[in-house]
Amino acid sequence: MKRTSVSLALFGALLVSGAQFAQAAAPDWSKVPKRDIQVFHAGVTPIEWVMKKSDHSGRTGINKGETCVGCHEEKGGLNFDMKRLAGKDLEPKGAPKTMSFPVSVQSAYDKDNAYIRLTFKAPAGGVDPADKENDVKVAVMFPSDKVTQGAQVGCWATCHSDARTMPGADDKKTKYTKDGAYELMQWKSAKGAKVVDGSVTDKRNMEGGTAGVKAEGSKAGDTYTVTFTRKLSGPLAEGKATPFGVAIHADHATGRFHHVSMGYTMGFGADGDVKSAKQ
Repeated sequence: MKRTSVSLALFGALLVSGAQFAQAAAPDWSKVPKRDIQVFHAGVTPIEWVMKKSDHSGRTGINKGETCVGCHEEKGGLNFDMKRLAGKDLEPKGAPKTMSFPVSVQSAYDKDNAYIRLTFKAPAGGVDPADKENDVKVAVMFPSDKVTQGAQVGCWATCHSDARTMPGADDKKTKYTKDGAYELMQWKSAKGAKVVDGSVTDKRNMEGGTAGVKAEGSKAGDTYTVTFTRKLSGPLAEGKATPFGVAIHADHATGRFHHVSMGYTMGFGADGDVKSAKQ
């Protein structure tokens, strides 16, 4: 009787463990829809520039509640004046050879976790290869409802004219928000690099997050695939379209020398620019 009880207990424990593993298993990505978004080199265009009418005529639309995506995305591409962005006024240090490139975004979720997969070809030809350890870094950010204009402009709300690497700014000042917070997760390509589970509040925090972020990345030929797993919590909730933004540092870039997206939405059981598939 004792042996039978022990065996049954062990069998039950294995069943529970197996069920938990199944819940946390990654999706079948071949069955998850893709949404291509463009990331681009933004130069020295912080939120102050975006909101100054003499620099950016789109300020009027933002004040009316319009989004950056609604104005600038056309047929899957961007209608930016890339020559202006690459010019000395908006990029005094020199622009990368590739000003924009597509990133394929997929998302799925279950009752506990969200799974986000990014696939892209990272371009060479950067101008600030200061990160010797990482060929590529990939970040995704989710704002809380309290971030002013977070749903309209994406992670632009964290980029200010006095942040480091901006012309003449304090090199110790990181990205920040004036209210609310962004949840930040980042994968780095260096072998053994720690996954970032952090936030952006009154400063950028590269640790201390509560989303339980995990990430894995691979490279096949010239194509990177990065998959994040995190809790379905905080800004992410079923029945909600959550704003998000993507930033990719390619060719050993650091600081503002990344390619960024505008602000998109990810729908978890709700409509969004990226529709997350329920498992």
